[in-house]
Amino acid sequence: MPTTQTTRRQFLSDVGCGVLVASVGATLASDLGLSKALGAEATPQSLSFGPLESLVALMQETPISKLLPVLTEKLNSGTELRTLVAAAALANARTFGGEDYVGFHTLMAIAPAWHMSRELPSQQQALPVFKVLYRNTNRIQEHGGRKNEVLHPVAATQGGDNLRDAIHAKDANKAEQSFAALMSQSADAGFNALLEAVGETTEVHRTVLPYRAWDLLDIIGHDHAHTLLRQSVRYCVKAESWGRYPDYDAPRTLLPKLLEEHHLLGRTPGTREADDAWVDKMSQTIFTSTPQNAAAAVAAALEEGFAPAALGEAISLAANQLILRDIGRTFRDETTNKPIGSVHGDSIGVHACDSANAWRNLSRVSNARNTFACLILGAYQVALDRINRGGDFLNWQPLPLQRHIDDLKTDDPKVLLAELETAIKGNLQARASAITARFGRAGHDSRPIFDMMLKFACSEDGSLHAEKFYRTTSEEFTNTRAAYRWRQLIALSRVTASEYGRPAPGYAESRALLKV
Repeated sequence: MPTTQTTRRQFLSDVGCGVLVASVGATLASDLGLSKALGAEATPQSLSFGPLESLVALMQETPISKLLPVLTEKLNSGTELRTLVAAAALANARTFGGEDYVGFHTLMAIAPAWHMSRELPSQQQALPVFKVLYRNTNRIQEHGGRKNEVLHPVAATQGGDNLRDAIHAKDANKAEQSFAALMSQSADAGFNALLEAVGETTEVHRTVLPYRAWDLLDIIGHDHAHTLLRQSVRYCVKAESWGRYPDYDAPRTLLPKLLEEHHLLGRTPGTREADDAWVDKMSQTIFTSTPQNAAAAVAAALEEGFAPAALGEAISLAANQLILRDIGRTFRDETTNKPIGSVHGDSIGVHACDSANAWRNLSRVSNARNTFACLILGAYQVALDRINRGGDFLNWQPLPLQRHIDDLKTDDPKVLLAELETAIKGNLQARASAITARFGRAGHDSRPIFDMMLKFACSEDGSLHAEKFYRTTSEEFTNTRAAYRWRQLIALSRVTASEYGRPAPGYAESRALLKV
């Protein structure tokens, strides 16, 4: 289950010192004694990561056919798994800078893979990490390796308040310089200015990337915050050149309007508790409304003083419905030639749940203005996801169907677990959902179900989403009240049944090398 999250104060205070080397320049940093203190020895031409640099370079330069044996040797010689995770994240950031589709998906999977490893027996803990590190190095080499690195040292310039103007102008250099200035002058200003830029459009990768980068800081160290967060700056710049879908720019005018109309500017988030019925009703309001009305409903609730956590639950439960109701994208199984409705990978529901999770977590570590903004935008995005990619979600019935639950003849946990594994391996999404629902209704502990989902999240490719969605579900299950939390695990069971049968590259080799 989720580990304790970093507090906003700790996060922002640690960010402040880590950004100095990148923003003032390597020479001045050396003169000030900062390079040695922070382990940063960057030259004007290339970012360098001090004691981690050799491992970072190894992640970029080792031929993919030799990577897993090298990583196994590192582990066996005493290198900690956490250190390998840190090096991989920095190698990814330096190479891609948030600008490569597979690259930023892999970056977003690194922290979830680490959290997954903490739930496994010690001898298996490297499995999910090796899976993602294999993908990471493979993509780095496909991208051209070190010669095509995107991130380089950046000098801060005055005018950091022009971050969004630089993004709108599609000027990556000015945006980077503005962000560096904000971060060096005030970590609080830099982080929250980034969230304001991110919140100009609700789109899954724009939303999830800064949260997953933030989540990595507890693992690799807060002095690398600027390196990780500046990827979102570059992503936002790139996004300005992409085609617009309906309502793409709406948050730029809608959000300021709602913040003002509901008197949320300059206000502290409320603490009013919500009962189960209120959360359920709000989740239905968000799910069934237009994006504008969903955002307005959350803004009104925040004005009434309801606690952000209650709104976060409602947004998450609304997103969850997109998985439970989705009829799936139909394709033919290569072996049986039978039609299968896929809901894994970049499906509407998985994207919506990952986005809701990101908005919810970002709201917890930002200032008051962005706490409100993240929740309003989270509701807006769920409602937009329901209508933007097609589908009749309001009329489709959510899983599990009662007849599938009634088909089950026992509440014995061992029998149900065996039947669940069979259903997953048969890609039987409805049955897997029903078994998990029956398991929960019988009052059994959730851990055996999570253990099974974890096994498949490690072994299956998941179209770049297996790790993230497992982590999203485990977090949301923990942070959702008892009356509704099993909906999260039912959704994970369905997605797992959808993705089974496509083993992750490098997984079998990792098992052999680790002897598990």
